[in-house]
Amino acid sequence: MVSYAGRGVHGGVVESLGSRVVGGKVAVGATLDPRTLVDSMGVSLTVIREALKVLAGKGLVASRQKRGTFVRPRTEWNVLDADVIRWRIEGGEADAVLRDLAEMRSIVEPAAVRRAAERRTEQQLGDLEAALDRMARAGNDAAEAVAADSDFHHALLVASGNEMLAMLHDLMAPALRARDSIVHGEHGCADDPVPSHRAVLDAIRDRDAARSGAAMADLLAKADRDLDLAVRGQARAASVQG
Repeated sequence: MVSYAGRGVHGGVVESLGSRVVGGKVAVGATLDPRTLVDSMGVSLTVIREALKVLAGKGLVASRQKRGTFVRPRTEWNVLDADVIRWRIEGGEADAVLRDLAEMRSIVEPAAVRRAAERRTEQQLGDLEAALDRMARAGNDAAEAVAADSDFHHALLVASGNEMLAMLHDLMAPALRARDSIVHGEHGCADDPVPSHRAVLDAIRDRDAARSGAAMADLLAKADRDLDLAVRGQARAASVQG
């Protein structure tokens, strides 16, 4: 999940090519000729080849003998990759990305917290409490609020006692950070997130699986409302500027 934005010449080429592919400026099935890219981008063949390897790792391109390097179908892209998510959002697909994230969370997290209520350890409760305390102290520090929220939800999945569920956080994290950056950003107007998270933690502490699942469903519904308000705020600001 390494982001290549801002990583020198190599990162710049990855950024340029990746955003063009994901944004549809290079069509699915189109061939990317390394030597042509050398001329158009003004970098060495080595840099181009290394950049294409990175994009191949993200599922965006593949290489075949006689055909060369080509753009793969969208169904084969790693849509959970941090850069792919960012390129999709920057390319105008924020609604689709965040809708898919919300649906994934609604399926995974209520079930995970029910398991957490049954299986959590005292150490895991401590990790949840620490993340919630950071959330409460974040105030207007958007970056800290985003980080604390991410840590809380990661701790929830870990507390489920299911290693596969715990690993899902790494897959969801890039989209979750993008979503939280909008909610906690300049145009966000979310109210205090601590009470809704506290309700989940208290139910887990009480080992009440049904209550924890319901509390998580309420938290996710609030998250959807907060995101909708933030997106509307962005739209109003854009219309004023336009």
